[in-house]
Amino acid sequence: MRKDIESCVTAIKQKIKGKDEQIKLALVCLLAKGHLLLEDLPGMGKTTLSQCLASVLSMDYARVQFTSDLLPADMLGVNIYEPDTHKFSFHPGPIFHQVLLADEINRASPKTQSALLEAMAESQVTIDGNSYELPMPFFVIATQNPLFQSGTYPLPESQIDRFTMKLSLGFPNFEAEKSMLLNNDDRLFSQTVIDTEQLLDLQKKVTNVLVSEAIVDYILALVNATRDNTEYPNALSPRASKAIYHCAQAFAFIHDRTFVIPEDVQMIFPSVTEHRLRGQDQYPHNATLLSVQLLKKVDPIAA
Repeated sequence: MRKDIESCVTAIKQKIKGKDEQIKLALVCLLAKGHLLLEDLPGMGKTTLSQCLASVLSMDYARVQFTSDLLPADMLGVNIYEPDTHKFSFHPGPIFHQVLLADEINRASPKTQSALLEAMAESQVTIDGNSYELPMPFFVIATQNPLFQSGTYPLPESQIDRFTMKLSLGFPNFEAEKSMLLNNDDRLFSQTVIDTEQLLDLQKKVTNVLVSEAIVDYILALVNATRDNTEYPNALSPRASKAIYHCAQAFAFIHDRTFVIPEDVQMIFPSVTEHRLRGQDQYPHNATLLSVQLLKKVDPIAA
């Protein structure tokens, strides 16, 4: 692994113990210029992971607690009339931060949920007919409670597809939880490893990672296997193809390679596709993953 990325993972491990793979994939998602959905039970460390990612990468961070009465203006901002100037002035909301944590996103109404769509797709928001650019890099991390819990609104498929990856932290193992209890450090994490300019440079370098035509054929073989197939009621979209492509580049990059190999595609594939394939079905941790079944069916050599 690249030393700078390994330093980031090591720093975050001080707070999120026993979840090296999830930390690494979250960094892959950011380097691929994507957005991340974290789904798990409350109290599993989703918010802590978000704050740690922002800290180690020196990114401006804002957290919005999504509730049933949250309005789009509470997140995007609002035009306020100024009596002194007799004009309206725009007061930006928390979305104008490099990292926006949409905490418990599925507790807000569909109207508020959909206010994120333009920001996630185009890195801008439109308010009262005026468009405002968002800071770069811009990274949305949304946490989601399982749908069987009370007070949740299912995310529409169009919004689920906007999230490049979905991760679940799951319960910590015995040793990790024991270490957490013994250390008992509740201080806010604050450690910078990479600054914003370095991060932008890393994101640019990711796009230069070579993806051969054979790898592209493999990605398309996987994607097309979900179409016109009743086993996969939610087929993978072209946006999913791009997400697989860019995340495979990022995964190769953090392992200090200048080209993508089939194993890179296979390592990121479940996190990029499982939430798309299942739609609003539940994601129990012990379920057989549709994405893993798909990887077994498509031979990278044959593709």
